[in-house]
Amino acid sequence: MFIAAREGEGTSSVAASFALLAARKAQKSAWLLDLDLRRNAAFAAFEDGFARGVGRPGRAYDASLRTEPIYTVSSPVKGQSGADVANKLLSVHEIDRTRLLVSRFRNELLGHGQRVRLKSQPEWWSRVRQAADWVVIDAPAVTRSSAGLSFVSEADGVFIVVRADSTGPQEVAALRDEIAASGGRVAGLVLNRMGSDARFADRLAG
Repeated sequence: MFIAAREGEGTSSVAASFALLAARKAQKSAWLLDLDLRRNAAFAAFEDGFARGVGRPGRAYDASLRTEPIYTVSSPVKGQSGADVANKLLSVHEIDRTRLLVSRFRNELLGHGQRVRLKSQPEWWSRVRQAADWVVIDAPAVTRSSAGLSFVSEADGVFIVVRADSTGPQEVAALRDEIAASGGRVAGLVLNRMGSDARFADRLAG
């Protein structure tokens, strides 16, 4: 998982870049899961040509994996046939010319006032692990949503993303403690926009 204390740290770009690298090494695939379901920023980035030489999202697959999803909807969602399709709202798309899959939440099927909430679903995570060699989770900033903290225990490792030119070590330490308190394991720190200035690393190390 990649997560930041606040918005604007570059978490989504870092997660997508890492997912592309993982896809190149994958035997089956790498799966980029965007937990900010209502924005679908990761999917939109690939639609807009996020990376040079990488294709656009192609064929969509049902990401429910024949089990209960990791979200709930406040009321039934009706499909064209009239059936409740609430469990089918999360899809995953192949990115052309790669072994990368990127999630997309089908917000267009929701009605006015319908709310979506994430929930714990261990069986779904287990099936995702079986379907892909790598699962890269792009979590929204903690100041925007608690979604990432709700799922840190599902990740093998959590990487905190910070802008070296603006984020203070105190914010990093506070987020590290929140992740640990939620059952997650901090595996590393990504210094974004660091350039050649190492003063942040010096401050972080005390």
